Amino acid sequence: MVHGVVLLLSQVFTIKDMSFKAGMEMKITGKTKPGCEAFSINIGHDADTVALHFNPRFNSNVIVCNSNQGGWGDEHHEPCFPFQQGGEFKLSITFNNDTFYIKLPEGTMMSFPNRFGDDVFKHVHVTGDVKISSIKVN
Repeated sequence: MVHGVVLLLSQVFTIKDMSFKAGMEMKITGKTKPGCEAFSINIGHDADTVALHFNPRFNSNVIVCNSNQGGWGDEHHEPCFPFQQGGEFKLSITFNNDTFYIKLPEGTMMSFPNRFGDDVFKHVHVTGDVKISSIKVN
């Protein structure tokens, strides 16, 4: 439940035991499904310990970011919304001990605090109305 709205997101996939370290870049390419309501990309230590919850929401045309470490923190709302239902997209994510940096489609940069302060994450899971065609970490 998010502010009185129930978001039912189907699990797309999970990557475990990867090595995404501070200073590395994660490039994600995908396509939202026609009629997409929302999707999320979650980076952390496991499904319940999420350092970056990146959640474009089409019903309100906003990107919500958050973290979950024994409970969700304060949401960050990004007003730039370069996603389209049924449209392709490319994202780039980098981070350090303080901040996640997300390069959105069309080149806009946004940031979200690394509330954990960690320099390596091993878990990525994606949910919602999206098809991911590639994830590259280097």
